Amino acid sequence: MNEFRYRGVRDDGTFAEGSLSADSRQDALAQIARLRLTPIDLRETAVGASGAKTALDSPRSSRLAGRRIRATDVEDFTRSLSIMLKSGVPLDRALKVIAGMAQKDAMARVVGDLHAAVKGGKSFSTALSAHQLLFGDFYINMVRAGEAGGQLAEVLVRVGEHLERFRELRDGVISAMIYPAILVAVALMSVFLLLTFVVPQFESLFNDMGDALPLPTAMIVGAGHFFGDWWWLLAALLAAAAWAWRRYVRTPEGKHWKDGRLLALPVLGDLVRKYEVTRFSRSMGTLLAGGVSIVQAVRIAAHTVANSPLRAALDNVTPYIKKGGKIADALTETGLFTPLALNMVRLGEETGRLDTMLLELARVHDAEVQAGIKRALTLIEPALILTLGVVIAAIIVSILMGILSVNDLAA
Repeated sequence: MNEFRYRGVRDDGTFAEGSLSADSRQDALAQIARLRLTPIDLRETAVGASGAKTALDSPRSSRLAGRRIRATDVEDFTRSLSIMLKSGVPLDRALKVIAGMAQKDAMARVVGDLHAAVKGGKSFSTALSAHQLLFGDFYINMVRAGEAGGQLAEVLVRVGEHLERFRELRDGVISAMIYPAILVAVALMSVFLLLTFVVPQFESLFNDMGDALPLPTAMIVGAGHFFGDWWWLLAALLAAAAWAWRRYVRTPEGKHWKDGRLLALPVLGDLVRKYEVTRFSRSMGTLLAGGVSIVQAVRIAAHTVANSPLRAALDNVTPYIKKGGKIADALTETGLFTPLALNMVRLGEETGRLDTMLLELARVHDAEVQAGIKRALTLIEPALILTLGVVIAAIIVSILMGILSVNDLAA
């Protein structure tokens, strides 16, 4: 038995929420229907460290909890809307209910705009087009294909799954980089504290030695003076450099240069390439499964790739297909896909199951990216620890050399 947390609407328009035990989501939905509720949200709960059960991605208690609409908000909106549509709730009523339940004012306004547009006679995809920057071409075209085929609820389920997998992949990469980032920060802070607080404590001991002070000790004392006296200037220069760098990489030329250098890195470059290929494959496979044409699917999926050189290479695939070429041959020309990936795409074209093969390719590359990150961290973490140890040891040995020299002079 699994525990589920649900939110629903009664026939009189009032809201209800609670928890229940069920073998599956379908069983949970059936229990909610027996309670005469229209489900808005249904989430499986997990057992926390203390043994208490907590809802996964539980909603925030305040509608003012963060003004910016994030990807998770769009994912929650999609999940709630798909559940309500599959339960037989009309689209306009579902949008009205979700707008009333939104946890953020900004999201409530967006859903309210969608409801007003649909109520005014516009299609859902047309209503979404007014918020293109939020939902994107992928989302809008999937909805348009679902409307054309009369399968909007099923298409929204696929979109929700796509957004969830994309978030999991991104979160996995970010989580893997947290520990190395903390390690680097601790290393820099430790060196700074040694130079600015520990080394000056021994300066009075070394003052009388003059030129007799060992060179390593003199260098460490000088570095301590420099960092202690000019730390504010260094901080200002670092802040200015970070600001200038962010400004530069936001320009098309700067982003292209940065992405190109990233791809050229020995280990990280291959991981970035596989990560972007995973995004492209999953997006295109989901679009094809939703009924989007192959030319449009390639164009939209290519624009989900964040790396500029890779996206530029994939932009050449669409003209190749329009001329009658096979997608496997077009992808071969990009030089981005492995032989295994190209064979899977070619097999998908020959069997008419290209969408399935692309989704399977995304799953394979997803696992390779996660494994590659773990291997990279296995090498990076000891290297960072060793570097930190060498730097701190050099500072300590330099101080000890100075102390021993003082003892020699005193003797």
